[in-house]
Amino acid sequence: MQQNGSVGSIDGSDVSGSSSGGSGSRERHSPSFSPLLPAATTRVRRFIQERRTLPLPRVMVVFSGTGSSEKPSDAMSGSDSAEDEFRKPAAASPKLSGRGRSSSGGSSKALRSALSGQEEQEFPEVISLNVGGMYFTTRLSTLRRYDDTMLAAMFSGRHYIPRDAEGRYFIDRDGMYFGDILNFLREGELPHRNRARAVHREAQYYSIGPLLDSLEDVQPLTGEKVRQAFLDLLPYYRDNLERIVEIAKLRAMQKKARFAKLKICVYKEEMPITPYERPLFNSLRFERSDSEAKLFEHHCEVDVSFGPWEAVADVYDLLHCIVSDLSERGIAAEQQCIGVCDKHLINHYYCKRPIYEFKITWW
Repeated sequence: MQQNGSVGSIDGSDVSGSSSGGSGSRERHSPSFSPLLPAATTRVRRFIQERRTLPLPRVMVVFSGTGSSEKPSDAMSGSDSAEDEFRKPAAASPKLSGRGRSSSGGSSKALRSALSGQEEQEFPEVISLNVGGMYFTTRLSTLRRYDDTMLAAMFSGRHYIPRDAEGRYFIDRDGMYFGDILNFLREGELPHRNRARAVHREAQYYSIGPLLDSLEDVQPLTGEKVRQAFLDLLPYYRDNLERIVEIAKLRAMQKKARFAKLKICVYKEEMPITPYERPLFNSLRFERSDSEAKLFEHHCEVDVSFGPWEAVADVYDLLHCIVSDLSERGIAAEQQCIGVCDKHLINHYYCKRPIYEFKITWW
C-alpha cells in the first residue's frame, strides 16, 4: 500500500499518483485516517498540506423587517455578494414612510382639532329651543345665568345638544312649565301658587338651586315642609299608606263592588286616659313588670294602625294627611269614627283607642 503522493479527495477517497507493476493502472486506496471522520476534517487536512491559511468563520447579523418569512439557512449565506447585500442598511420605502408620517400627523392634528373644537364650541347670542314640542327663544346669557345649573352645563360647549329639523336645540322635557323657568332666569319671577309644585319638580330636574330655595319659602311648599317634618315622626307612614290602597283594591275586586271599607286605628298616645286616671296610669306605666308591659303592648284588631307619636299635631291632623295623600293619587277616601277598642288590658283598664272606618271609592 503506497501513500506517497496520495491526495485526499473532497469526497474522502484517495487517488494514487504512481503505477504498480508498470501496468499503468490506478488503484483506489483507503485514506490514511479513519473513514468515520466527517468531510470537514478532510478539508482541514488538505489546507494544511497545501500550507494555506484557514479562512475565519463568517458571523453575520441580519436585521430583517419581515422576520418569520425568511429561513435561517437563507439568511446565513457564505457568498460575498450576499454578505455585501446584508451589510447594507435597510432603507425604508420613501412612499411608505412618508405615508406613515402623514397619516400619524394627520390623525394627531384631527384629534387636536376635534378637542379644540369641542372646547371652543360657540353658540349664537339668541338661542331657539324646542322643549318637548314647545318653542322658546331666549338669550344665551339667560341660560348661563347660574353656573351650577343643568342649562348652563348644556350650553357651555362641552356637551352635544341635538337639534330638530328646523335647527332648534332640543330638550326632551315637558315644556308646559319651561316658560316659568325662563321667567325666573330672566328677572327672578316666581310662578303662581297653583303652579308652584309642578315648577318645583322642573327646577329639581334642571338643578336650579335659587329657584328651589325661593319656591320652598312660599305656599304651598312651606306648608308641605312643615307637614313632612311631622310625618317624619312616623317612619311607617308611607308603608301603611300603600297597605291601605292594596287592601281596599283587593276587597273591591273580591266583592265586585265600587267601594271598599277597612278599619284604621289612629292614636297619638300609647293609651288614652282621662285626667282622673293619669296619676295611676303613670305609676303603672313606669313601675310595671315585664308581663304587665306585654299587656300594654296591645295591637287592635284593625287593618292598619297609626301611632303613637310625640308632636303637637293631633289625631285629626294625621287623618287629614291620609285623606290628602290618597287624593293626590286620584283615590277618593272618606273617614268616620265608629268607636273605640274595648280590649281589656290590666285591672280596670281598657284599650280605648279610636277606630275609624275608611271608605275607598274606585269609580
